[in-house]
Amino acid sequence: MLLDKLWEKGKEFLGIQYPIMSGAMTWISNHKLVSAVSNAGAFGCLAGGNMPPADFAAEIDKTRQLTKNPFAANLITIAPNYQKQLEIVLEKQLPFVIFAGSFPRASEIKRAKSAGTKVLTFASNESIAKRMIDSGVDALILEGSEAGGHIGHVSLIILLQQVLFAFDNVPIFVAGGIATGRLIAHLLLMGAAGIQMGTRFVTTEECEVHPNFKAAFQKARAREAVATPAVGSELHVVAVRAIKNKGMEEFTDLQMELIHKKRKGEITMKEAQFQVENFWIGALRRAVQEGDVERGSLMAGQSVGLVHRIQTLKELFDEIISDAESELQRIYQKLVKI
Repeated sequence: MLLDKLWEKGKEFLGIQYPIMSGAMTWISNHKLVSAVSNAGAFGCLAGGNMPPADFAAEIDKTRQLTKNPFAANLITIAPNYQKQLEIVLEKQLPFVIFAGSFPRASEIKRAKSAGTKVLTFASNESIAKRMIDSGVDALILEGSEAGGHIGHVSLIILLQQVLFAFDNVPIFVAGGIATGRLIAHLLLMGAAGIQMGTRFVTTEECEVHPNFKAAFQKARAREAVATPAVGSELHVVAVRAIKNKGMEEFTDLQMELIHKKRKGEITMKEAQFQVENFWIGALRRAVQEGDVERGSLMAGQSVGLVHRIQTLKELFDEIISDAESELQRIYQKLVKI
């Protein structure tokens, strides 16, 4: 297959059959989903979030009990439990770590690599990509603002031109708005080593979220997955993309309340930002585990508009791979006629 040659770099780097990464989603990407993805031949990513260290260590152990294939731990560098989680990853000699939330220190990258762990980080522009590569990361992930959850400001189409086209010395995986094999084919032709999806994995049978959560994804249109507005600039709020509901309206009210309290000196900036993150952690749990799709957080990428049915992981990968290969064959036939 043409596909085998195009994503060979990603396959070799991750050590798996399909260089398709399952993006780490708090409350969703647990040991069951991660091991199922890895057992299906793709690459699972365990969501560290702000999980207590003991629980995080147990999740790694449970994942290893269910799969012998590689997987990664995704660590949020601004989470209170980040340092302890990093120690656990290194102690357990996990083969891959993904730093998210902010950018890791060069010393942390060096520590991970010294322990034999491959390091992946996100890059939101060309200068950050260069800085991360110079710091020794093994691969980059480009995530466009079309993605779900906490997002940056730049769309994937721009990041491809800024970063993917500018560097070829490390594998680069791309994410944000990806849901079809046809698009994957084109991204591989552009030079991507592989891709990452999150939203599409939510609607698999192996993903154990509340049925209401899955149903909301099936019904949603792309335009309903919106980025949260920031009320002013005082809180330095990182935008979150989710399906619009009452919970989003309440987040706007929360920002206004926190700004007033901060101006009165009742809370510090750090306390305000902590309450913002607590809001999202709690709201996401209510939606994912309790099925509160009205006031809970329905974090989803704009690709939710392309997801309308529940599939097994096998069905998902069979469809994506078949569509990607067909698209490559179509492109090849078109080129030979020129």
